Amino acid sequence: MSDLVIVESPAKAKTIKKYLGSGYEVVASMGHIRDLPKSRLSVDIKNNFSPKYEIIKGKEKLVDELKAAADKSEKIYLATDPDREGEAISWHLAYILDLPTDETNRVEFNEITKTGVTNGMDNPRQINIDLVNAQQARRVLDRLVGYKLSPFISQKIRRGLSAGRVQSVAVRIIVDREEEIRKFKPEEYWTIDAKFIPKGSRKTFAASLYSDVNGKIKIKNQQQAEKIEADLQNAEYIITKVKNGTRKKSPAPPFITSTLQQEASRKLSFQSRRTMKVAQELYEGIDIDGMGATGLITYMRTDSLRISNVAIDEATEYIKSHFGDKYLPSKPRFFKSRNNAQDGHEAIRPSMPSLAPDSIKSSLTSDQYKLYKLIWNRFMASQMADCIQKTTQADIEANGYTFKASGYRVDFEGFTTLYVESKDEDEEKSTQLPPLEKNMPVKCKELKKNQHFTQPPARYTEASLIKALEEYGIGRPSTYAATITTITSHEYVKREGKSLVPTELGEVITNLMKERFPKIVNVKFTNQMEENLDEVENGKEKWVNLLDDFYDDFEKTLKKAKTDMDGVKIQLKEDETDIVCDKCGRKMVVKVGRYGKFIACPGYPECKNIIKYVEKTGVHCPKCNGDVIIKHTKSKRIFYGCSNYPQCDFVSWNEPSDEKCPQCGEILYKKKGKKPVLFCAAEGCGYTKSVNLDDK
Repeated sequence: MSDLVIVESPAKAKTIKKYLGSGYEVVASMGHIRDLPKSRLSVDIKNNFSPKYEIIKGKEKLVDELKAAADKSEKIYLATDPDREGEAISWHLAYILDLPTDETNRVEFNEITKTGVTNGMDNPRQINIDLVNAQQARRVLDRLVGYKLSPFISQKIRRGLSAGRVQSVAVRIIVDREEEIRKFKPEEYWTIDAKFIPKGSRKTFAASLYSDVNGKIKIKNQQQAEKIEADLQNAEYIITKVKNGTRKKSPAPPFITSTLQQEASRKLSFQSRRTMKVAQELYEGIDIDGMGATGLITYMRTDSLRISNVAIDEATEYIKSHFGDKYLPSKPRFFKSRNNAQDGHEAIRPSMPSLAPDSIKSSLTSDQYKLYKLIWNRFMASQMADCIQKTTQADIEANGYTFKASGYRVDFEGFTTLYVESKDEDEEKSTQLPPLEKNMPVKCKELKKNQHFTQPPARYTEASLIKALEEYGIGRPSTYAATITTITSHEYVKREGKSLVPTELGEVITNLMKERFPKIVNVKFTNQMEENLDEVENGKEKWVNLLDDFYDDFEKTLKKAKTDMDGVKIQLKEDETDIVCDKCGRKMVVKVGRYGKFIACPGYPECKNIIKYVEKTGVHCPKCNGDVIIKHTKSKRIFYGCSNYPQCDFVSWNEPSDEKCPQCGEILYKKKGKKPVLFCAAEGCGYTKSVNLDDK
């Protein structure tokens, strides 16, 4: 009889089977096999919040197959993912397969490599019931909030809405930022910038006005700027101070889940859901030419910056052989995790640092290659020497005013030869000043005053929202992708380019929640709940007590809200259309039913007129001049077609624009990406045009 190893996915099973050999049968549970059914609450509130789990619909045959495989096996190992969800899946498997909970049959693989699999199999343990209870507490907590609150929200605003413990706070953060932007009052200020030429040189350098005789100066209006400009007319400029220095720039640490999602958004324009999907593929294993199924990265759900000594040694050897000794730091780098990090797994890194991205590019999809290269570059750079920069700062004075100039040049590239971390804000650009000396006269080639206005805070992007959620302690890194997907798919938030903007629906729900359920959308309260869940995981808190403390207050708040808002219905402005009902003359509104959106008369039930909802693009059909509308396949993939179908058969996967090709006269289509373009699809044309599609 062989031993049975149960994992979550077929890809992972295939990779692990390669390392374990013929004595083992490796099968996949295909994720969760038992869960709370969607059709009802499935939580016995009066009986210690006991969850009523059922086999997930459609997995009955798989469960029978798992039971049959277990009956034929001498030993059963539960090797689901090494986190709360994975622990819960193993616990459910143990229940279904009638395995003792005190049996040492739970194994973890931090990386799907020969070493990682061998270490996992050599160190089986019991199922960690504290981890399971933390997952159960979160699942029940989210079910209580969702199933109790969503019907109330739907009744008061419109059918089909949902509220969630984490998603509602995420929407509030975005809504609050939008309110800040609206309330922001720009303030005028001016700057005076100059270009100087040192004596005996042809090279100009830039400097900005910094101070006058009274200290640092703030120019508030044009009149003040013009006075300074007049004071400096025909003035003689001289360098009064030159400071040369050296600064070291150290590499960023390897990725954790949140920073991977942020950087993939900035550098690759990946949404977090796409990032985590590809990372899961890299972790579970890819068929590499000459190697077979191989796990390329360590586990991608982690908040730890810990790195194994073996990985550091391998990285050091690679850097030494490919870059040289001077690219190595004086001693290996170790990074400190945040104080509240769970530190369950290593940082995200290549499982085999010697496996460079370009050497396996042919075996990877485009997304897999891009993300693996990002992870590999970041990790390898984290073990490289500092970047050394030579800096220069100079003060230039004239008539009591001081200008400051600064610049730097790279003296030694260090880790930047491989990787530089992206930032949400503008990054400093390398500028090198010409040789400057104290008491050197300089000629002012240009003096320019510039008007500016202070800018409101920027809207959140996916990267900056993830950063904010992490800083506030809202949710956990493994939940960020699902949270953002939920709030955008439910149309509480929409994407404008990379920005996340609240819809009217999102704002109305948030304001209702702030008024009636302030705790649910309170950042500090949600953060405290996450910490309480961590206490359950650490065995310091009973999960039932946590739920009991929460539900008592939640139930009272919900009951009061229902009483106070009895008969109240909130009308959304965005629901009204410019379509006039042809039966009663009212302006028709957008409604949401079981099968999606439709347009109906607001006079229901007196007037029951309804028409099909179509989402126009604002572009006319190139064949018949009808409206181009957005359509969806059964799998919800977007495509574009003519509103006059079936009389007109125009259809396209690419969104058409209202511009025509200057070469052939055909319409141009929009292609989104890191560098969005308009392109001509006519055969043999090939015309493209770079454009900011956010403005289109």
